[in-house]
Amino acid sequence: MSTLSYGSATVLGVVEGLTEFLPVSSTAHLTIAEKVLGYKVDDAAITAYTAIIQLGAIAATFVYFAKDIARLFMAWVRGLRSPAERTNHDYSLAWAVIVGSIPVAVVGLLLKDVIEGPLRSLWVVAVALIAWSGAIVLAERRHTMLEHHGEVRGEGGVSVRDGLIIGLTQCLAVIPGVSRSGATISAGLVRGLDRVTATRLSFFLAIPALTAAGLFEAAKTDLSPLGGGQMVLGIVVAFVVAYASIAWLLKFVAGHTLTSFVSYRVALGVVLLGLLATGVMGAK
Repeated sequence: MSTLSYGSATVLGVVEGLTEFLPVSSTAHLTIAEKVLGYKVDDAAITAYTAIIQLGAIAATFVYFAKDIARLFMAWVRGLRSPAERTNHDYSLAWAVIVGSIPVAVVGLLLKDVIEGPLRSLWVVAVALIAWSGAIVLAERRHTMLEHHGEVRGEGGVSVRDGLIIGLTQCLAVIPGVSRSGATISAGLVRGLDRVTATRLSFFLAIPALTAAGLFEAAKTDLSPLGGGQMVLGIVVAFVVAYASIAWLLKFVAGHTLTSFVSYRVALGVVLLGLLATGVMGAK
């Protein structure tokens, strides 16, 4: 492939930062943007860049939630040393994040070739955008019913079982178009977590999953075709935009449902299917 231009790196950084934590699929939007910019979306270096640029968004998560991360880590350490400390809900929350991060790591390694091959198709992206929109609607209906019966829990009620189930659902996000945040937040709503708690837990689960994916791709792929400066620029832009996106999303979910994103997901999926079916855009 040709060297990634600084302009393209900036565009991809903005796309990553805007969409990583919204339930619209950052991988889908990056894949579409890469195609529009003229790159082969199944090129090894471009596939790697899609994962590596996420490090900028994860860095934003570390900074934004630094106090929470430190609190959970210390609660976990204290709980390992003292049985009395294990009654602290932060200890359970920390274990929920740890246990919930394992499934996607296993699935990512086992299906690496499929993820980087057949799934890197805009046909897959289009169908997943539309299909998972239905799952979001069902999750919201389930959550509304739980709210009606007073069965919604806050952060202090998060269990390790919640973490495991949400972590298993996160595995579906290896399919471009599903959305990692869309999958995890929806699963949290189905489990009876309030919207802000489900969203915060989604952020916490993103840290190990996306950090591991980014570092793995950086270690195994020849990134020289991308250009060092361009790669750094994309990560920095993603960090700045993602930080603002995190703050906005936490305020948004406090008073709105995820169905607010469904119309956009479906419209994008339908338009993409039309472009692919008419040959205006290639799948890879």
